[in-house]
Amino acid sequence: MSSPMLAKGQNVSLPEVTSVLDIVVSWVDSDRDLDASALLVGVDDKVRSDADFVFYNQSESAEAAVRYLGSSSTDEGKQERISIQLASVPVDVVKIVIAGSSSDLALGEFGKLALQVRDQSGSVLGEFITADADTERALVFGEIYRRDGSWKLRAVGQGWQSGLAGLAADFGVDVDDSEASEATEDIVVAEVIEATTRTVAADGEIVEVALNTVYAPKRGVRTKKPTAKKAAMPQFTLAGAETWQSARLFSISGVGSGEEQEKRATSALIATMQAVRPFARAICSRAGAPAGPFEGYLEVPFVKGEGKVIPDGVFRVSRAGHVWTALLEVKTGSGRLQKEQLENYLDVARRHKYEVVLSLSNDIPASAGELPVEVSKSKLTKVALRHISWSEIIHEARMLLSHGGLTDPLQVWILDEFVRYLTHPKSGATEFVDMGRHWVAVRDSVAAGTLRLSDAKGLAVANTWASLSRHLALRMTAELGASVKYYLPRKLSGDPQARNEYLVERLASTGTLAATLRIPDAAGDLTVEADLRTNKIQCSTAIDAPDDGTALKRTSWLIKQLKDAPAETLVEAVFSDAAEISCESLATVRGDAKSLTAGRASVLARFTLTAPTKMGSKRSGSAAGFIGSITDGVDEFYRTVLQPLKPWVPSAPEAGDRESVAVADTRAKRS
Repeated sequence: MSSPMLAKGQNVSLPEVTSVLDIVVSWVDSDRDLDASALLVGVDDKVRSDADFVFYNQSESAEAAVRYLGSSSTDEGKQERISIQLASVPVDVVKIVIAGSSSDLALGEFGKLALQVRDQSGSVLGEFITADADTERALVFGEIYRRDGSWKLRAVGQGWQSGLAGLAADFGVDVDDSEASEATEDIVVAEVIEATTRTVAADGEIVEVALNTVYAPKRGVRTKKPTAKKAAMPQFTLAGAETWQSARLFSISGVGSGEEQEKRATSALIATMQAVRPFARAICSRAGAPAGPFEGYLEVPFVKGEGKVIPDGVFRVSRAGHVWTALLEVKTGSGRLQKEQLENYLDVARRHKYEVVLSLSNDIPASAGELPVEVSKSKLTKVALRHISWSEIIHEARMLLSHGGLTDPLQVWILDEFVRYLTHPKSGATEFVDMGRHWVAVRDSVAAGTLRLSDAKGLAVANTWASLSRHLALRMTAELGASVKYYLPRKLSGDPQARNEYLVERLASTGTLAATLRIPDAAGDLTVEADLRTNKIQCSTAIDAPDDGTALKRTSWLIKQLKDAPAETLVEAVFSDAAEISCESLATVRGDAKSLTAGRASVLARFTLTAPTKMGSKRSGSAAGFIGSITDGVDEFYRTVLQPLKPWVPSAPEAGDRESVAVADTRAKRS
């Protein structure tokens, strides 16, 4: 196979040695939900029975050859996975159709959609990317089909307006989404197919008693999803005074050594994951686990050579007869992950055929997939090494509490107690609190003009800045319930070395560090810039001006949306002639809207809004100084400037009165 990228209608042969396929359907917008499904069909292009339809309400086929693994979030968006055991596919199944659907949105609103087929080692065998969907609510991405005794993959890209139910019905599935079945979500609807009766006397009355009544489930597969209701936090109202403190589920009393910190934090994490299944799913999905029941264990010993290795924990997830396993290594406080220790766990995991070694510490990777510690690549041939930070754990919990739709008040309380525990200084789990030991030295180098591209200290600070930028994105994601991304140009996003060199080059030439946050449905990106020469921070965004009306009208449109923005916010007007740019404070423009546009001949094209803020007075890069001023500046700018902004939407064309239209039609006919 020359290239795994397929065009619509193109096919590719799958290697003969392939036994397991990992099917990934992915999309970028993590605020929207797409559901993957699979249909096992015969020579007539129909399913053999309803059991051949595998999706969220029916997680595996009759022979367990095809399994629905559920959804997970990634830094690039979201994905759904399906597993196929090729050797277990019945001989009368000629192809497996892979589809994606949305219950309430047209697929055109998802933008880019992708299908990726991987083998058991994770290698990509074929990929199909499409943005052709429009008003359809279901799409067949591709087919895994037999040809001359071998398996092949074909990219399809065919859509269905009628959604998942319509697609399933066209492949022969008996779909029942009637109102009656919707009203009985937790009841098995059945019909009596055989019954005999006998008349008996009871207290003088003659009654009919049914004997040997046989029930059969009502035919039809329900494709609709049940809706979950969000539970509120339990309220404690019986305290005798405000000084009464409720008991803490996870107490920080008596926490001593770093080892004790690690044990307590690990135990609290696993216990919370077992009690709050959606939280377990969110954490395990970051390690590539399928959806399924979770169990966690502490300090499980494994034999290695003549000694033992003891991971801090073990995660296990069961799905359709298979148990996915991850070995967990935890560090808290300033504890650092060790290469030798991780490689020992990788050896144990490979021997036991476990899938993942997961490290957890206060190190925040600057981008998804980066690891705080590099290990020998030979150790990663059979087992994956993943990393997650305590900051990400905290953000996932906050996200679930605010926007996750938990329906059990007890789960809400447990998760809230867990967040309370982790955010206490004694827990050893921290969010982003320090720019690192080279921060002050690099600031001095920038001020003196001596920083150079090859400076190792500068590269370390650049990497830390990238980590802080990702932390800002994760923090906003948890608060807004929308997937905020730390945006980088494509050539930098996948190359940490190139990214850090770019940041150092900019820092040396301009004295600034900058990051762009991409927020779903916001009018523009949010860019935060720290100037180490002037000790100033500024946040900015750009928004297109309306494309009709005078310059004054366009300016008034903007000002009306900035009622709560600080008066010192700078408003920059950019005109169609690139040489024409004007800038005034918001206070000035509020007093005289013409001050921004007077004397300008070209068309007003867009606005740039910039809000300056003070950098923390402390020279150290701590949460109380530099980091605190960055997060406060981003929060304030988003709340007062960016959030209220709405892109301009042109008015609908006006219809003329009937008499005018009739006159126009008459004139047109005469001419």
